Amino acid sequence: MKIIPVHLPAGYLDGIDTLIDRDLYPNRSEAIRMAIRDMLKSETRNFKKKTD
Repeated sequence: MKIIPVHLPAGYLDGIDTLIDRDLYPNRSEAIRMAIRDMLKSETRNFKKKTD
C-alpha cells in the first residue's frame, strides 16, 4: 500500500470517528479505504452502464 496525504473537513473526520467509536471500523485508514472502494465500485458500474 502507498501512503497519501489527504485533507478532509473537520466534519468528515468527526463522522469517521463516530463510526470508529461505534466499532464499525477499526481506524480512520480502514474507513477511508472502504469508502473509496465503495465509490470505485459504484462509479465503475455507472460507467459500464453508460458505455453499453
